[in-house]
Amino acid sequence: MGSRRVRDIPKAIRKCEPPRWHIAARVGLLGVAAMAILLLPALGRLSDVHTFAQNSPGTFGSGDSAPAHSRATDAYAPNAQQPTFYPTFYKDVQPILEQHCQVCHRRGEIAPMPLETYEQAQHWSAGIARMVQSKRMPPWFADPRYGHFANDPSLTAQQIQTLVAWNDAQAPAGNPKDAPPALTWSAGWNIPAPAAVIQMQKAVALPARGDVEYTYEIVPTKFSQDQWVEMSEVRPSSREHVHHAVVYIRPPGSSWLRNAPIGTPFTAAEMTNEQDRRDANWTTSDILLVYAPGSSPDRWGAGMAKFVPAGSDLVFQMHYVTNGHQATDRTSIGLVFAKQPPSQRVLTLQLTNDRFLIPPGATDVRVEAHGTLPNDATLLNFFPHMHLRGKEFEYNIVHRDASGAATIEPLLRVNYDFHWQLSYRLAEPRFLKAGTELQAVAWYDNSRNNPHNPDPDSAVRWGNQTYDEMMVGFFDVAVPAEVDKTQYFMRHP
Repeated sequence: MGSRRVRDIPKAIRKCEPPRWHIAARVGLLGVAAMAILLLPALGRLSDVHTFAQNSPGTFGSGDSAPAHSRATDAYAPNAQQPTFYPTFYKDVQPILEQHCQVCHRRGEIAPMPLETYEQAQHWSAGIARMVQSKRMPPWFADPRYGHFANDPSLTAQQIQTLVAWNDAQAPAGNPKDAPPALTWSAGWNIPAPAAVIQMQKAVALPARGDVEYTYEIVPTKFSQDQWVEMSEVRPSSREHVHHAVVYIRPPGSSWLRNAPIGTPFTAAEMTNEQDRRDANWTTSDILLVYAPGSSPDRWGAGMAKFVPAGSDLVFQMHYVTNGHQATDRTSIGLVFAKQPPSQRVLTLQLTNDRFLIPPGATDVRVEAHGTLPNDATLLNFFPHMHLRGKEFEYNIVHRDASGAATIEPLLRVNYDFHWQLSYRLAEPRFLKAGTELQAVAWYDNSRNNPHNPDPDSAVRWGNQTYDEMMVGFFDVAVPAEVDKTQYFMRHP
């Protein structure tokens, strides 16, 4: 991996408050992983940071309703020496769709149309060809120069060529006997059939317009014994109204949200106790799972899982948006349990900066957070979160020499898209020693050039609503199974 030298923080930003380290995590976002590593805000841009070419995902537009064919791809084009050959659906196209597309493009899932049958795919062949040629689908935003990721759905050049050539050849079906074995999907889930499904007990009524304050609902698990969760998935019942959901684990005896109601929605403003109102914004509880547009279920490797003590409650934190239509939502989480206790416990941590200002019209604003690991851990996964002005996000390791000079080792560079908030799971988990300095850097575009910007004339700060901004760099680590989050944050000389 390459390295870069860190420039000094610009003079204009040196008026920022001194660093503050927080053990409790800010809940307002995305809610937050407890005991976040939080440090000094820093704005301004490093002169040598790469700016990614825009590669925003898209949907198949109405113009794709009928196949439109261009030229045959070279690899399949006829010539005088070879017989004409074109790919067919059952032999060549269906395997690609099953492995790279149907996780979203099947009935009941997030994509606007299924691509499960020949008739469905043939109808959209031109749109498929166009989207894969432009690399807008499958959605993936990591710069390939930095890191390798196990959940990268990107197509190879040969797979793209196959889909384009199939469209060019009038999308032939071929022989159904050439079809690969059919994939088996769990009805309503992208994980195997859950051993437990925990749903919000009372639906949340959502208005047609206006802001909706963060909404919470506490649901008892009724687990009679400790459970290790190796897979989990959040499923909103009204997906189009959910900006994000965070599911926290509240163990027995916890004082967090002590006086809050059980099994019914509530907001911080409805709490009469000052501590309860504060608890709606800060917590030291573990996160079970974060859901946001485009995010994936959690699937941990062999010997790894998240821990839910017997008798725990799950606290659903819901950020809803309105879209002109009234609705109700009862979000669920499905859990797959480990068959035996794992050797490692997974913790969700974060690097967060909630003290920044993005000036009106600014095109390239840098916001940073960094901190050191209190103990050894194995780095597994990244999940960056910003709002509509976010454009790039990066995770780095900072190596310092004896003089304090820093060299940056890039771990991940993401061309951020709010509508596709993906996680990035390392293909090779990275063991990190205690004291390793991690850095997260976010870049924002508050100009009129940003097509998603709700108001380029306004200064923007941290806030819960989508027209505000956030800077949260979630990351998952594995630690020994007997180490809980409180113990992990105990630093040793």
